[in-house]
Amino acid sequence: MAELVRDPVLMVGEGWEGGYRLLDSGHGRKLEQFGPHAFIRPEPQAMWSPRQDNWDAAGEFIPGSDEDGGGRWQLATDLPEQGWPVSWNEVNFTALPTPFRHSQFFPDMAPVWDWMRAQLDGMTEAETMNLFGYTGVGSLALSRHGRVTHVDASKKSVAQARENAALSGMEDKPIRWLVDDAAKFAAREVRRGNRYDGIILDPPKFGRGPKNETWRLEENLPALLADCRQLLDADSKFLFLTVYAVRMSSLALAGLVDELFSDMPGTIEHGDLAVHEVGEDSRLLPTAIFARWSNNR
Repeated sequence: MAELVRDPVLMVGEGWEGGYRLLDSGHGRKLEQFGPHAFIRPEPQAMWSPRQDNWDAAGEFIPGSDEDGGGRWQLATDLPEQGWPVSWNEVNFTALPTPFRHSQFFPDMAPVWDWMRAQLDGMTEAETMNLFGYTGVGSLALSRHGRVTHVDASKKSVAQARENAALSGMEDKPIRWLVDDAAKFAAREVRRGNRYDGIILDPPKFGRGPKNETWRLEENLPALLADCRQLLDADSKFLFLTVYAVRMSSLALAGLVDELFSDMPGTIEHGDLAVHEVGEDSRLLPTAIFARWSNNR
């Protein structure tokens, strides 16, 4: 039976050369460096005061009046229309401000990419799946260990993921790039009797599939996670679930995983993703909650 660790875990991203740095935060905003350019984005959890008096940035995302999203970028600098290259280890990809306030990748996921690789250490023919895979940085990180199935409902995101693979010289990696509804795909995989060594999923609070399927996290996550459990067995290595922008505790995610994985070996943990600001005596900025199952047998 999988052991549930009740005390929360912190997975902290330090930033990395050539890719990302958290320069400062406070008063509900954060100043971040994406390659050569700095940007200001909203961050409600930065309730403290900034350390710097003035923030010099290429642009700022101004949120809309409703708390569920919306807003626009105010760019102070002419930026390359197609974005600019950044990298994480051997993975190269493109950064670009998007209408959804992101920059085409989630830098706080860097410690998760390291953790997944550690679970697959020594494996070269693993079968892994990245649901809601966005622009594919996690999929490219996993491809070191074998075949990856990348699923996202956005045709544009999957196209960008393919471009990132080309930028990384990984066009020949065994990755299936699928434009599909993640929940429906996982259910079909269960019916096919397929299995995976590891699954990562990053479901949104709300979304729509390629055929206008509606996704609501609180309603649909339990069924999707139950299907993911059916795609794993006692020889599988991990499941990693991240959730952003919801009023929910990581302990709630862990409780759901604990219920579904009660017959499995291994360990269930939960906690926060966070990013370190640069500099001495730097602060930790929380960004998301997670639950994870790992099996070291």
